[in-house]
Amino acid sequence: MTDLPPVPPTELDARRRRIIFRAQHRGTFENDLLIGDFVKANIAAMTPAELDELEAVMEFPDAELADWLTGRRPIPAHADGAMMRRIREAALNRAI
Repeated sequence: MTDLPPVPPTELDARRRRIIFRAQHRGTFENDLLIGDFVKANIAAMTPAELDELEAVMEFPDAELADWLTGRRPIPAHADGAMMRRIREAALNRAI
């Protein structure tokens, strides 16, 4: 068997690595877990458009995100979207 040369990383790979790092280093431990775990589990299959949605979700302040993702407060209309709902569903279904 011959060894194939390594495939050079793409711009999309670099973007995914940056998003994973950012998701795991939010500033609050709660969001590091809620968002970071979701991202690690799902990012490989996300399209560029979904990555855009994910990055938009991560722009919200940590305190608000934690409240929305844990169900302490409803997601307001300006923040509601498919990605936010996916992350919230994953957060609410976490095994504790």
